[in-house]
Amino acid sequence: MDFTLSAEQKQLQAMARDFTRNEIIPIAAEYDQKEELPWEIVEKAHELGLLNVGIPEHAGGLGLSMLDEVIIGEELAYGCMGIYTILMASELGITPILLGGTEEQQQRFLSPLLEKPSLAAFALSEPNNGSDAAAMNTTAVLDGDEWVINGTKMWISNGGLAEITVVFATVDKSAGHRGTVAIVVPRDAPGQSYHKIKHKMGQRASLTSELVFQDVRVPKDHMLGGPGDGFKIAMKTLDKTRIPVAAGSVGIARRALEESIKYARERKAFGKPIAELQAIQFKLAEMAMGIETGRLMTHKAAWLADQGQPHGTESAIAKAYCSEMAFDAANEAIQVHGGYGYVGEYPVEKLLRDVKLNQIYEGTNEIQRVVIARNLLR
Repeated sequence: MDFTLSAEQKQLQAMARDFTRNEIIPIAAEYDQKEELPWEIVEKAHELGLLNVGIPEHAGGLGLSMLDEVIIGEELAYGCMGIYTILMASELGITPILLGGTEEQQQRFLSPLLEKPSLAAFALSEPNNGSDAAAMNTTAVLDGDEWVINGTKMWISNGGLAEITVVFATVDKSAGHRGTVAIVVPRDAPGQSYHKIKHKMGQRASLTSELVFQDVRVPKDHMLGGPGDGFKIAMKTLDKTRIPVAAGSVGIARRALEESIKYARERKAFGKPIAELQAIQFKLAEMAMGIETGRLMTHKAAWLADQGQPHGTESAIAKAYCSEMAFDAANEAIQVHGGYGYVGEYPVEKLLRDVKLNQIYEGTNEIQRVVIARNLLR
């Protein structure tokens, strides 16, 4: 068992850390307040090779491992979870193509994403179904050599801006999850529209949209896998992409700890820095315990995924544990800061708002517990 990062991984970590310090942190509060996606960050991430890092070498990409991704992800989320979600959601959109697409489809759909700053998206949830993903109402009907897609998708990160979106639809409602398909829809396919979801609690720098499909036609060969494979591809995708969510949560918790240490050393009460008070020290210790535990679980889940071993339980544990740990860390960071923690002068109130979504997207933490329990009882 070796916990040492390779020289290449240390380089990736340092590059992502510098990018976060120089590019993300200085603008994070501004774009949170404006509720806008900072496209210049996407462009700079593309220039550095931090965008769409999971695209395999045979499609022209770097083909980074999941462990590489989580090392980068922790650093980016340290700066802003909302901005990290833009990049993470693009990897989410790419993953079904990696899992369900042929090598030719991977080259056809993914190689163009490397030519310019480009995003991908994953469209599963709908207005009336979130956790019950198999109950989708979006339909796909085969008309000759084309799929005709109708329906509405909800809570789609990068929705409307993505060059490609993997859309999950039903071809046979009576068949439940066995009657689903996964179809790659290009941004320029006519009949698509999107509506930005405003006034989010947190992660305001990421674009979250409602997508509407009205007789959207795409070629037959845009389907991943076969008829009936859609739900399976979606679930395998989420098993992998919950791991970067866990990594982002670790990054938020680390920021909460470091901001708390800094403030506790500066703030004086009763004639001494509050860092000397045992009540504060206990809070810092609890944060550190959670961060170390969460990072190890996240790295284990990532390693299993990279080895091609079953990792559904581990990714569910990592996602649920780390997001809850990070929420607690951000909450305690506000307490350490006192009244200052409750206002935007310090970054800790934003950490709490941002991390709440980590407990909800990519499967709520209640669903993670269902996944874990089902695997225990098999």
